[in-house]
Amino acid sequence: MPVIHESERRSLPGWPLVWLLLLGTVALYWPATGCAFVNFDDNLYVTANAAAQSGLSLAGLKWDFIHPVASNWHPVTMLSHQWDCQWFGLHPRGHHWTSVLLHALNVALVFGWLRQLTGAKWRSFGVAVLFAVHPLHVESVAWVAERKDVLSAFFGLLTLIFYARYTRQRAAREGSDLEPGRRPKPPDLVPNYLPALLFFTLGLMCKAMLVTWPFVLLLLDYWPLGRFQPGRAWGLVREKIPFILLSALMCVVTLLVQQHAGAVAAAASLPPGARIANALVSYYRYLGKFCLPTHLAVFYPLPAHWPVAGVLTAGGWLAALSVVFFGLRWRQPFWLMGWLWFLGTLVPVIGLVQVGEQSMADRYAYLPSLGILIPVVWGAAALTRGRPYAILVVAVVGAAVVLLDTALTRRQLGYWRDSEALFRHDLAIVGDNHIARNNLGAALVEKGRIDEAILQYQAALRLQPEEPSAHFSLGNALSQAGQFDDAIRQYQAALRRQPDYAEAMKNLGGTYYKQGNLAGAITQFQAVLQLQAGDPTAHYNLGKARFKQGDTNGAALEYQAALHLNPNYAEAHNNLGYTLQAQGHLDEAIRQYEEALRLNPDYALAKNNLAAAQAEKKRPANP
Repeated sequence: MPVIHESERRSLPGWPLVWLLLLGTVALYWPATGCAFVNFDDNLYVTANAAAQSGLSLAGLKWDFIHPVASNWHPVTMLSHQWDCQWFGLHPRGHHWTSVLLHALNVALVFGWLRQLTGAKWRSFGVAVLFAVHPLHVESVAWVAERKDVLSAFFGLLTLIFYARYTRQRAAREGSDLEPGRRPKPPDLVPNYLPALLFFTLGLMCKAMLVTWPFVLLLLDYWPLGRFQPGRAWGLVREKIPFILLSALMCVVTLLVQQHAGAVAAAASLPPGARIANALVSYYRYLGKFCLPTHLAVFYPLPAHWPVAGVLTAGGWLAALSVVFFGLRWRQPFWLMGWLWFLGTLVPVIGLVQVGEQSMADRYAYLPSLGILIPVVWGAAALTRGRPYAILVVAVVGAAVVLLDTALTRRQLGYWRDSEALFRHDLAIVGDNHIARNNLGAALVEKGRIDEAILQYQAALRLQPEEPSAHFSLGNALSQAGQFDDAIRQYQAALRRQPDYAEAMKNLGGTYYKQGNLAGAITQFQAVLQLQAGDPTAHYNLGKARFKQGDTNGAALEYQAALHLNPNYAEAHNNLGYTLQAQGHLDEAIRQYEEALRLNPDYALAKNNLAAAQAEKKRPANP
C-alpha cells in the first residue's frame, strides 16, 4: 500500500467531494439532455425497437434475453432502455438524462473505489475529475445507443469496489489467523466476493468489453494491493476462476452472435497482418487523442492499409513505453499497472477480431482511459514530494488541463445535437466515407430535404457500390420523392447483395403498395415474416394490403397479430378499428379507436374515425 501524505488524512471528509463530482459532472453534461436521438443505432435500440418501446414487462424481459440487438447480446442494457421508454416514452431528454446520471455516478465510483484502495483522497479526486471532463467520453455519454458503455462501467466499478472490500477482509482474516491459538478460517465469500461476482455478471450483460475485468483484478493485486508474494501467484489466479469462466462464456456468446449477424470481418477480407497493423496504429492514436483530444469523430473509417512507416512508428512508441514502465516497476509500480490496464482492456476492441467497419472509436476508451489517468495523477503527486514549488506547478497545470478538457467536452457535445450536425462534423474531421454520407442522407430525409438526401446517398454509393444499406437508403429517399420505379430498382439491388435484408423487403413491399401492386406487396411482407416472425410492422403492413384487396377477415387477423406483439401500436389499433367498423362491429371498433387515442392523444385520424363510428352508431337503422 502506498504511503499517504499526512495532508490527505486530515483534510475535509470525502462526501463533499462526492457531491461536488456528481453535481459538476451533471452540470458539464447538461447540454446532452437537449440532444435528439441520432440515426446511428439509436433506432435499433429505441426509436424503431418495439420491444424497448413496450416498456417494462415479463415478456419484454424474456425478449431481452433471447434477442441480440445490433449484433450484440446485452439484455441488461436493453432492460435499461425499456425502463426509459416506460418513464419517458420517445422523448430523448429522459434517455439522455439517464446516461448523464450514470456517467456522474461512474465518476463518483472512480473516486470512492480509488480512495478505498489507496487511502489517497486528493489523488483519487484528481483521477475522478479528469475522468469526468475528458472529451473522449462524450460519445459514451451523449449517444443513447452507447448506454451499454456507461452502464457496464457502472457495474464494472461496483465489481472493483466489492473486490477491494473482499481483499481487505481476506487480509484481515489471514492476519488474525497468524495469532497464537487461532485456527485458520477460510474467507467469508458472501458479504463481498459474491456481490463482486454478481455485479461483474450484470456488467457483462451490458457490454461484452468487460471480459478483461479478471485481468484488471490481477493488476490491482499487483498495485496497489501488493498481493503478489512469492508462491502466491497461482492462488491469486485460482481466486479469479469464476470471473475467468464468465468472461470465457461471454466471449463465446459474443463471437457467435456477431458471426451470425455478419458483423465479424472475414479473415480473407482482412488478413491478420492488416488487423495487427490497425491494432498498433489504433493504440498509438488512442494515446494521441487522450493527450490532445481534438478532431474527435463518431466514425473513423478502416483504411485499405496503413502506411508501413506509420505502423513502425506506432509499434516503436508502444515498445519504448513498455520498456520504460517495466523499468519503473519497483520504484513506481503504478506506471506498469496503468499501462497494462490501458493495453489489456482495449484488446477486445482493438481490431484483432475485426467487428464493423471502424478502425477505432472514442467510446472504446471509456474504461481503458483509467489506465492512463491513474498513473499520470500518481506520477504527478510523486514529483511534488519534498518540492514545494512543484506542488504549485502541478496544481496550475492540472487546473489548466481540466479547464481545457471542459471546454473541449462542451464543444464536442454540440456536435451531438442532431444527426445532421454529427455527420457533417464526421465528414469534416475524417474525410469522405460512405457511413457518414449515408447517415447524413437519413438526417436530411427526417428534415424533409429529400433532394439533398438523394445526393448524399448517391455519394455513398459511389464510395461503396456493393453496400446493401446504401441502396436501401437511396431507395427510401426515391420512394418518398415519388420515384417508385427507381426506388424499386434500388431495393432489388440491395436484396441481390443481401437476400435476407428484411427491411429492404419491407420497404419494397411498401413501394409496391403505393403503386397499387398489392400481390407484390403481400409477397414481400410474407417474406419478411418468414425471416422475422415477431415483426409487428410486417403484420401491420400485410393487414393494410389485405384490407385494400377487400379481405377484411385477413386484415383483422394481421392487425391482431401486430397488437399481440406490440400492444402499444396505436396505428394497428386504429386500423383494426376501421376494419371492424367495415365489418359492422361498431362497439369493438370504437374500443380500438379509443385505445389508439389513449396511446396517442394527438392521433388525428383516430379522432376522425372515432367520431364517424360514434355518429354511425347513433344513426337509426333503416326500416
